[in-house]
Parts: sequence; structure tokens; C-alpha cells
Amino acid sequence: MTTERRNKKKVVGVVTSDKMDKTVVVKTDDLVKHPVYKKYLKRSKKYKAHDETNSCSVGDKVLITEARPLSRDKRWRVAQVLEKSV
Repeated sequence: MTTERRNKKKVVGVVTSDKMDKTVVVKTDDLVKHPVYKKYLKRSKKYKAHDETNSCSVGDKVLITEARPLSRDKRWRVAQVLEKSV
């Protein structure tokens, strides 16, 4: 057994929903170049992340990290709130 731990993925996104208890939905945007037309497309993905203190609100910019499965859909954890919404 090695003592090294693998590096967990980190993603920055915006909170789109905080209606669940201790859970937020985070939307991330990514620019992808089209293979044929060479134009950039905006792809977005939603993650459910664990927010232990219920401190996030809609519009906050947050950093989420990978975690062990916490429920059927939750595999991410809010690491820190980068920017609060106004």
C-alpha cells in the first residue's frame, strides 16, 4: 500500500441551486474547439456538491473538489467560496 494519495480534480463553477439541505448544484462552463469548423463552443456541465455549512447561495463562484460518493448523485465537495453574489 502506497502512502501517496492521488490528486483530486478541482473545478470552478457558479452555484445555480441551493434548495437542498447541505447540497448545491454547481454549473461549470468549458470552451471546446469544434474538430471540423474550428469554432469554439461553450459546453456546460452540472455537478451536485456537498456544502456542509449551507453557506453557498445562488450566483456564488465556488471551487469544488472530488470526493468519495456521498449520495446517489453527489461526488463533489465545496472546497471554498471564491466570490459571493451581490
